[in-house]
Amino acid sequence: MKKITLLLSFLVVGLTQAQDTCATALPITAGTHVVTAVNGTDLPPAYCADNGSLGANGKAEWYTYTPTQNYTVTITSDIAANTPRVDTRLHVYTGSCGAMVCFDGDDDSGQNYSSVATFNVTAGTTYTIVWDNRWTSNGFTFQLIENAVVVQPTAPITYNAQTVSTINNQYNICVVDMNNDGLDDIVGISTGTMKVHYQTATPGTFNIVSYPFSNVNFYPSWSLAAGDYNKDGYNDIVLGAGQGLSILRSGNNGTQYTGITPGEYIFCQRTNFADLNKDGNLDIFSCHDINENVYYLNDGAGNLTYFQANVTPGAMAISNGGGNYATLFTDFDNDGDSDVFISKCSGPPCQLIRYDGGTTYTNVSAATGVNVTPIQTWSSGIADFDNDGDMDVIITASAGSHRFFRNNFETTGALSAFTNITTGSGWDTNTSTNIDNIAYDFDNDGKVDVLGGGNKIMFNQGNNTFQGVTYTGIGVGAVGDLNNDGFLDIQNGSTIRYAVPNGNNWLKVRLNGVQSNSNGIGARIEIYGAFGKQIRDVRSGEGFRYMSSINAHFGIGTNTAITQVIIRWPSGIVDTINNPNINQLLTVTEGSSLNNPSFDSSTVSVFPIPTRNLLTIKTQEGFTAVQAEVYDLNGRLVLSSKIENESISLQSLENGNYLLMVMDANGAKFTQKIVKN
Repeated sequence: MKKITLLLSFLVVGLTQAQDTCATALPITAGTHVVTAVNGTDLPPAYCADNGSLGANGKAEWYTYTPTQNYTVTITSDIAANTPRVDTRLHVYTGSCGAMVCFDGDDDSGQNYSSVATFNVTAGTTYTIVWDNRWTSNGFTFQLIENAVVVQPTAPITYNAQTVSTINNQYNICVVDMNNDGLDDIVGISTGTMKVHYQTATPGTFNIVSYPFSNVNFYPSWSLAAGDYNKDGYNDIVLGAGQGLSILRSGNNGTQYTGITPGEYIFCQRTNFADLNKDGNLDIFSCHDINENVYYLNDGAGNLTYFQANVTPGAMAISNGGGNYATLFTDFDNDGDSDVFISKCSGPPCQLIRYDGGTTYTNVSAATGVNVTPIQTWSSGIADFDNDGDMDVIITASAGSHRFFRNNFETTGALSAFTNITTGSGWDTNTSTNIDNIAYDFDNDGKVDVLGGGNKIMFNQGNNTFQGVTYTGIGVGAVGDLNNDGFLDIQNGSTIRYAVPNGNNWLKVRLNGVQSNSNGIGARIEIYGAFGKQIRDVRSGEGFRYMSSINAHFGIGTNTAITQVIIRWPSGIVDTINNPNINQLLTVTEGSSLNNPSFDSSTVSVFPIPTRNLLTIKTQEGFTAVQAEVYDLNGRLVLSSKIENESISLQSLENGNYLLMVMDANGAKFTQKIVKN
């Protein structure tokens, strides 16, 4: 009896130790498995899940799984055996110890931040499964489920994955143009250092430069945003963390960066740059997880003032309660202003907040019907999915069920109730969930798709239907055109998935704001052709975590011409470009199609706005206004008048928004948005 007891003890000890290192990882098959504690001695080589870093003292438990045939596999700790659920983090690798590559992973997709990862596996391939102690060292139970592989539809776009070993910062979550040449670059952040992979003229190659910085207390464990808030022509960076945010401000023509930490406590989730009060200056916005949202208002000289919605006196009401996880600034009512959609997690319904001018925001969540419960989401896909000229919403679930809402503005002429068109759309049968979901036209067919969970892109089929295509190892990351071929690539960690061109045609649009912010963030871009109409809103911050290209990207399928591009700037200026070449980067400077040189806004004073009839135009010395032209927001000239006694009459115009152009005797021009009521 004593010998049997000793033998059993040896087996138990051996089993525990076999999970503690990569070399002695425990082979498992489908079924339920118990992790007694997360205390292994080997640290995973890289984190493959969505949040945070491994940490210097990380520990892990190791398993291997070798399927006997091709399966769709789910690994989950979101099971009844864990009641209550345990906050876990999961990584899945291929390759051998010392040369492993991230294949999949998950942090918080299940209840109470448990983990759920679903992916396709190949018979005979060994997958290493690692649970780390980022959130807990306690024991738990997980399940490995094998399901028959569903026959895949033909992929409309394929990818070549390339590992770039120099993309090795702690946070590699940003693709954006950093040197103002129109090409997307890769930004990595580590303690005290920002490394930029500048895209070169040779496709797929980069010039790497590192920039030291100080005075940064918070790093982007939750999100990162980019935008030129100090108007020097180079993008600044905002870093969102669980205690607050820090800023990297560009200087010296984008060759140095100054760290700024304002110091207010914020449980940051999604961060954004947006012109919140339409004064032409980018402000900094942050979702607050446990309180009202916050923002830093830019005075035009780069000085920032902190506000918390519904808390700070005079603050704009861009919030209603906590649980705020992701914001998308987009124009839902086609009035030239950016409204706000807020994805909420863990109970509160999502919110749509309409911008009504000045500092006024109005919660229209109930009126539009997007405040559905119960739903758990960390981000949402927002785009004109049906190409009817207004922005629709797919509330993409981080757990539970997705919802697809069609905006009816194009038919009703008002921001009213959206229609829930989930049933039959493909989103009703898509069981893959994720905390991060982003909407882009990945295959350049002219219809916006969604990349989310399950290693899957939901491709837009038209008629408000989507079909999922699964790719090996693909996941949400920073998106941009990283080899300048007109197709969107995906960067996740040190892996770049380059899209393989499929023959579809395209157009990229890059904006240079003058009266508006220099990135043109908040602008609406429309393109027209035999394909109909497409729209994009320029935004800083898509999905939940990543920062992607600010260039607007359009696919036009097999069409060979675009008849017109219209840019509606936040300032009210409308630029129209007729018959642009396709398959190019189109750079548009605000007012350039109106032959409108820039004038300091202090040169001309226009009042009252709004006005009932008479508009007064006063000028500074050196600028004598002699002629005025008024354009509607479609760029059509509706009034031309001499300026007499420093005024013009708008009596002949209907009530509405217009663009005023004031000219002096030498042909110099000044423009401003005006309102008649």
